[in-house]
Amino acid sequence: MRSRRSYAIAAVLLAAIIFVALNIAVDASFTTTRLDLTASGQYTLAQGTKNVIAKVQEPIDLKFFFSKKAAAGYAQVSAYAGRVRDLLNEYAALSHGKIRLQEIDPTPFSEAEDLAQSNGLTGLPSQSGDPVYFGLVGTNTIGGKETVPFFAQDREPFLEYDLSTMVYRLSNPKKPKLAILSSIQLQAGPGGMMAMMQGKSRPFVLYQQLAQTYEIKMLQPNVPGIPNDVDVLLIVHPNQVSDAQLYAIDQFVLRGGRAMVMVDPASELAGAAASQGFGRQQGPTPSDLPLLLKAWGVSYEPAKVIGDRDLAQPVQTNDPRSPIQPYPVWLHLATAQFNHTDQVTANLQSMTLATVGALTPLKGASTTFTPLLSSSGNASLLDTAQLQTSGPDQLMAEIVPTGRPVTIAARISGPAKTAFPKGAPKAAPDKKTPQPKQPAQIMSAKNINLIVLADTDIFDDKFWVRIQTVYGRQMGVPFTDNAAFVLNSIENLTGSGDLISLRTRATSDRPFTRVRKLQEQAQAKFQQQAKALQEKLAKTQERLQTLQQGAAPTGKGGPAGLSAEQQREILHFRHEAVETRGKLREVQRNLRSSIDRLGNILTFVNIALVPLLVALFAIALAVVRRRRRARAIAF
Repeated sequence: MRSRRSYAIAAVLLAAIIFVALNIAVDASFTTTRLDLTASGQYTLAQGTKNVIAKVQEPIDLKFFFSKKAAAGYAQVSAYAGRVRDLLNEYAALSHGKIRLQEIDPTPFSEAEDLAQSNGLTGLPSQSGDPVYFGLVGTNTIGGKETVPFFAQDREPFLEYDLSTMVYRLSNPKKPKLAILSSIQLQAGPGGMMAMMQGKSRPFVLYQQLAQTYEIKMLQPNVPGIPNDVDVLLIVHPNQVSDAQLYAIDQFVLRGGRAMVMVDPASELAGAAASQGFGRQQGPTPSDLPLLLKAWGVSYEPAKVIGDRDLAQPVQTNDPRSPIQPYPVWLHLATAQFNHTDQVTANLQSMTLATVGALTPLKGASTTFTPLLSSSGNASLLDTAQLQTSGPDQLMAEIVPTGRPVTIAARISGPAKTAFPKGAPKAAPDKKTPQPKQPAQIMSAKNINLIVLADTDIFDDKFWVRIQTVYGRQMGVPFTDNAAFVLNSIENLTGSGDLISLRTRATSDRPFTRVRKLQEQAQAKFQQQAKALQEKLAKTQERLQTLQQGAAPTGKGGPAGLSAEQQREILHFRHEAVETRGKLREVQRNLRSSIDRLGNILTFVNIALVPLLVALFAIALAVVRRRRRARAIAF
């Protein structure tokens, strides 16, 4: 008996020892192992990150500053710091010694705190009075430096992209050259030239991101010639481009230069900039490059915008009955609108674009036209003139769906010929300034490479990013992939693509498609009844006017008196109006009740159904076990 008890105690002790030893071994051997159950693999290193780390040639030093003691009272900051630390350790482990990580605790009044401050890190005030430092400084062997002043919580979904971008810039200190030809002052930002002259300008966030990665050269209007060392040419809303500059663009593309071209049938960004300082709002302005687009095999109508019922973005209106209405010329693109076989758009999840144009391939063109962004099939083209006179509901009613998607952006590749078959345009003679000798004209190319987008409002901050001020520093948090599309395109045209897979991982878009469908159906029904009511009003008023003109005068020089027929007509009209307004309210109630019913079902499933199913499963399992036990006892 005693020996059996001794064996049991020894077994328990041995099991405890094995359990502790196994935990120690696992903790030491699998420090970076994790199970990622997110739908987008948010916590698994992307292949782009692995490529960036693998291409590091010279050593990179990363100094991770974190105030452990001062941040002990902030659970979220400490948890986020743990994730940053783990990710940095994973970067260092994958680099095989090329990325050297050092963690520094900048305690108050220490040399480490002085080092953090000298590198531009921001200290967060804490309740204890000691600042909390939580940032990163990266340096390379030639003096390059990149800094994250403070890891803000709002940027946590973009952590891997921010870290990989830092490593990429440090390992590739020489920036590619990006030439920009634009009639919109991208470097001035939303305030335009007036804000720039007053010293209050802030560049568009997308322009700032381009400037961080590329060496930007702004091309002046009507200045012919594109420098030979330009890697990519970006054309945004070309307006009043001279023939000499068109010829320079033509030759740049034919000699192998890569370009991204943005034209727009109704650029709201350009219209808003034109209104600065003039006291009135200018209408959306168009842009076009007909000569070049034709040579590249692209057809584009500068007086047409795409109206799409399925992708219409909800906007605020002045209608008290429908304060939120879908605006069919502001499009919210989802995954179905992206070409998932092209590297530029393969990982995009959502975009918001305004008053976009349509692109189609020209018949007989030698180039290959590959759509990148498209509308839904429930769309058609609208005249740009309607934008100034029609509201969202009127524009929605004007859409006649074709059943086929309309291309918004496309990649153009393959053989092409010059847009100037008769030779270079002749420049006006200038005796004072000798003209440089022009190189021989290139008449054709075997394979051009460019991306055309029929929109320029993609640069507008309000459509894709929230600007926040965090501890005195401005920070942008994207909510759609507008910037990702432009950055992906430019990076792809330069021949690189390591960061493309990282930009869109945190902007997953999961719209309530069922709710949106219910709203669209009710809105269509509401519009039909509203139109019928307006027709009834018009016919009744016309009838009343006819009867009133034929009525007998009152004899006092006043207006004609109302006959019995007129009175009956008025009573009939009032009855119809009340009845129709009641039907409109019923449609709205049905819309609300359908959405509420769907919400109640989802709430029941999430809160009650799952626990109920678990309870039923447990009861059924208990019953089965009891029956099995009863049968076993019976035998």
